[in-house]
Amino acid sequence: MQSLTSAMQLAMALFQAQSGLLKPLDRSLSLHGISFTELMVMLTLQQAPQSSMRRIELADAIGLSASGVTRLLLPMEKNHLVEKQQNQRDARVSLVKLTDTGQQILSDALTTFEQSAQKATQSLTSKQIEQCLQLLGALRA
Repeated sequence: MQSLTSAMQLAMALFQAQSGLLKPLDRSLSLHGISFTELMVMLTLQQAPQSSMRRIELADAIGLSASGVTRLLLPMEKNHLVEKQQNQRDARVSLVKLTDTGQQILSDALTTFEQSAQKATQSLTSKQIEQCLQLLGALRA
């Protein structure tokens, strides 16, 4: 049996940690009718100019494929969390915009997210959290 390298062990540990974080976050956010990924979309849109951006930019920002974002946005549009908007400068480009309903749900869900994130990281010191953020930032670069 082949032994795992440190890099392989890290990749597996990151996957397991992500899974362990996502399940309780999704469970708590379901009270607001959204998933963690939908929260990420809404938060990213909220922080964008005019609360809107191109789908491909949104996909890059949250780490999904363009087709993955399209599939994710369809039910969000049905639930009036986001809406399609035509780009006034280029009719070929459509934008995704956070709606007022989406903004309200996001605002409510952020309190739940904060509580869940605090619970998930309660075994870490603030210094350890900062170290994790720095290391994860280096992996994303």
